[in-house]
Amino acid sequence: MKHVERNFAGRTLKLEAGRLAKQAAGSCLVQFGETVVLAAVTVSDNVSTLPFFPLTVEYREKSYAAGKIPGGFLKREGRPSDEEILAARVTDRSVRPLFPEGFKNEVQVFIYVLSADQENDADVLGVTAASAALQMSKVPWNGPIAAVRVGRVEGAWILNPTFQQLEFSDVDLTVSGSRDSIVMVEGGALELSEAEIVKGLEVAHKGIRELIDAADELVADMRQPKMEWTKIEPPAELVARVKQLAEPRISEALNLPEKSERAQALGALKATIQEQLAAEFPDNGKDVAAVIEDIEYRTMREQVLSRGERVDGRALDTAGLGHARHGERRAAHRLDRRGAGDHEVVHAALQLPVVLDGRSAADPRHVAARGGARGARRACAPGTAAAVRAVPLHHPHRLGHPGVERVLVDGHRVRRLAGAVRRRRAGEGRLCRDCHGPDQGR
Repeated sequence: MKHVERNFAGRTLKLEAGRLAKQAAGSCLVQFGETVVLAAVTVSDNVSTLPFFPLTVEYREKSYAAGKIPGGFLKREGRPSDEEILAARVTDRSVRPLFPEGFKNEVQVFIYVLSADQENDADVLGVTAASAALQMSKVPWNGPIAAVRVGRVEGAWILNPTFQQLEFSDVDLTVSGSRDSIVMVEGGALELSEAEIVKGLEVAHKGIRELIDAADELVADMRQPKMEWTKIEPPAELVARVKQLAEPRISEALNLPEKSERAQALGALKATIQEQLAAEFPDNGKDVAAVIEDIEYRTMREQVLSRGERVDGRALDTAGLGHARHGERRAAHRLDRRGAGDHEVVHAALQLPVVLDGRSAADPRHVAARGGARGARRACAPGTAAAVRAVPLHHPHRLGHPGVERVLVDGHRVRRLAGAVRRRRAGEGRLCRDCHGPDQGR
């Protein structure tokens, strides 16, 4: 077991290896403040038959990390949340480009949050832990990398800001990179200039170098010999024959003006070449298709880099002709359609009826109130501008009693009344009064 401790961004950073997940190909424990992350890497000894590199990155935050028990009807935690999926993608985008081209052995990177102190986010720690685990494993990987989050409060740049500091920050950037370059950037800002963003990237890269130095110290004596692997390539005779038949015609097909025509031409070319070479290479149909796709990729790339032209003939700084049409009224109140080239976007806008009187609406199925029915009459008195939008009714007790909900109307939190507001039967009124208050069963 090996342990490295540093001071990073004003807090204690600890890296540890060799104590947990000993059966994994590589594992690393990272602690920042009181947030602890474990990353474990495993690799298959068999080459996958899939046409892509089978890398799986999983990031999980369990309730026990915050000292909580899942509540409600379900006591078990199910599929990853949106935040966990996005955190896994940050790690995936950072480590995937650094695997050698042609490596097809299945690799799994699992990141578990063991402790969350409610101050330091664990997603960037997962990238650093995954990098250290890959470094010390037998997996061929061109690391190391690390990741940091950058914020700015009152003009001062902050590395790995806490959740409280991020509430006052005008920028939130997640940056991962190696010692010499930046690999991935994700985030947003409140109208910062390009120079300010560049400054934030420089601050992030400086922090990344510090993390890599700490990880290198941890991994120095724990590296395993890298596994032997061989890139699977089609026979040289097949590659030469496919290039001879395809290269002169792929460039012509790629430069057709219409996207549908390009797709049809490339598909017909692939089918023709596979048919021509079926007798000569009867067991290499998939290899023929793979070589054609590689030629297509390299031809397109060479055209962009050497001649500065895209596949439809446009220059790199030329935008496609756009078109727009608005005012198409259907069930939606407003439909706008915009497009450029073969890409189109449809915008739909809806507006619910507005309550002009607390006791009536354009649609009798809708009602709204601020602070109860009395509040609705006060807020939307006849002859005044409507301040509350209508909301649809439903029966609260049929849906397990979620009848009174919080909504935001004109900057105020109000309660949305349930279906019993328009029902005058004593039974339902008494039920709502008992559950929601004396003025709710009218």
